[in-house]
Amino acid sequence: ISRRFLSRLFSGALPSHRETAYNNANTPFDFTDENYKEIERVLKKYPPQYKRSAIINLLYIAQKQCDNWVPLAAMNKIAKILELSEMDVYEVATFYTMFNREPVGKYHIQLCGTTPCMVCGAQEIKKVIEQECGILEGQTSKDGLFTLSEVECLGACVNAPMLQVNGEQIYEDLTPESMRQLIQAWRKQETPQEGPQVGRNLSEGVQGRTTLKTMPETPKFRDFVKLKQEVEEKKKAEEEKKKAEQSKA
Repeated sequence: ISRRFLSRLFSGALPSHRETAYNNANTPFDFTDENYKEIERVLKKYPPQYKRSAIINLLYIAQKQCDNWVPLAAMNKIAKILELSEMDVYEVATFYTMFNREPVGKYHIQLCGTTPCMVCGAQEIKKVIEQECGILEGQTSKDGLFTLSEVECLGACVNAPMLQVNGEQIYEDLTPESMRQLIQAWRKQETPQEGPQVGRNLSEGVQGRTTLKTMPETPKFRDFVKLKQEVEEKKKAEEEKKKAEQSKA
């Protein structure tokens, strides 16, 4: 079996939980006061009998609070808040790959490895990351800064090759040199410019913008509040006129 096949096979977390000293049901966890307010705001979106719809939202909140991973104790806390079984939360957390159930580096580099990115040089970018960070796919660097994962399509094929960091920041049009510059910036605790790394605007072609070169006119919308007021005033005037005619008769 090829090394690439094995790395792809085991690049995600195991579906079953493995007890460790740092990740078990007895590990202390609670949401911060700020996050409890955010949870309260999220729950207002759903009827009380459909609180389970907030599982993904609360998992995201927990992951951000815990430096980009969701411990078992956090999942159990979410189950209590939503009045669900713990298994209900486990099923969601293990199904979606955006939830990390083991600690990752401060910069979780998620490199797209599907066809457009692969054709445009994703494997060369991967080699640069491995060399610069001293890790292989699925590993975390000794300084705890970097974790490398190869993921499926992230929806920016036109700007391939590309990667995502911590499930939020997107970096596109990568070259080996720009990848090295990104890693150096992260090591300095800097925040590099997101988006294309070749200076182009979003996903414009090399010829630049060819259509919609001027700002289109803003469409004129009807003022329905004013329209309602006019209709009510007209109706009132007609009723008064009718009453006046009836009084004369």
